[in-house]
Amino acid sequence: MTLVLSELPPSTQEAVAATRERVAALHAELPRNGLVVWTAGNVSERVPATVSEVPGLLVIKPSGVSYDELSAETMVVCTLDGAKIVDGTADELTPSSDTAAHAYVYAHLQEVGGVVHTHSTYATAWAARGEEIPCVLTMMGDEFGGPVPVGPFAIIGDDSIGRGIVETLAGHRSPAVLMQNHGPFTIGRDGRAAVKAAVMVEEVARTVHVSRQLGDPLPIEQRLVDSLYDRYQNVYGQR
Repeated sequence: MTLVLSELPPSTQEAVAATRERVAALHAELPRNGLVVWTAGNVSERVPATVSEVPGLLVIKPSGVSYDELSAETMVVCTLDGAKIVDGTADELTPSSDTAAHAYVYAHLQEVGGVVHTHSTYATAWAARGEEIPCVLTMMGDEFGGPVPVGPFAIIGDDSIGRGIVETLAGHRSPAVLMQNHGPFTIGRDGRAAVKAAVMVEEVARTVHVSRQLGDPLPIEQRLVDSLYDRYQNVYGQR
């Protein structure tokens, strides 16, 4: 099934346009924060539901396109079942090879509005070992509510990675998962929150790695992790 954007309701077209602008801008944060090289990595965001008869939509980076060539117009729009939305500049572009994984996450985690994948060096090094990042930093208690878990090995191309992400994060407070031998995937209420989680998981992966070179990092009691998480999620910052 192929949908033509210009044939969708005006409210949906407006929501898609706004989402493409946001996703294009968020992609610039990946190289800026040293999370990707060349064309690797991707950001997607769920298009806010506007009309009930329109299927769920997501916006994602085109496959193999360098970051300096990205714009709102080159962002690819897809349905959650993988159908591409035909529209202008992006008509000739293939969506990211991780699209099926992102779509699976959106279809099964309704609270998720953004998904990010990178091959950031330190987080990917932990993924290569198949080892979770232990919660030994207050920053981890704040952002992840515990350790960063490891998901199963899965091959790119279908929804296997998406299934691994959903199964691993089920009942877990972490917005990040290290897919074994692959790299980190992060989720959030929107694309910006997922990008933040990607930046944070690389930072804690690096810091805990350095700490291990000096000795054994000290664990934080679970009750204190719970307190840190509650404060950061519900009190910290502006309201």
